[in-house]
Amino acid sequence: MKGKVITKNDRRLIRQRRIRARVSGTAQKPRLNVYRSLRYIFTQLIDDVNGKTLVSVHSKTIKAEKVEGRKGKTAEAYLAGKALAEKAKTLNIKSIVFDRAGFKYQGRVQAVADGARDSGLEF
Repeated sequence: MKGKVITKNDRRLIRQRRIRARVSGTAQKPRLNVYRSLRYIFTQLIDDVNGKTLVSVHSKTIKAEKVEGRKGKTAEAYLAGKALAEKAKTLNIKSIVFDRAGFKYQGRVQAVADGARDSGLEF
């Protein structure tokens, strides 16, 4: 056996580092980081200059509602994006930089972005 076996998660982390090299958030335009586990979705608005998390939302804290055209975990992700945008509005944050953390921009990651956009955040 030669070398180390590269897993799917290793490839995702490589993509994440490549994205993170180009994407950075400030206090005026923070970075929206999305982490997708098998069960939940975690979102944060991060100020990379000061190294602080400004706002965070976890899908476990979201109350399940009916969302038009979405169901299950995708609906939870959409609601998490909306909740994050509402919290960001209280801090007068209007525009952000999106960081998908190496995940494909589809499904739940896209639903978070759609929810944040529908609540007024600009990407």
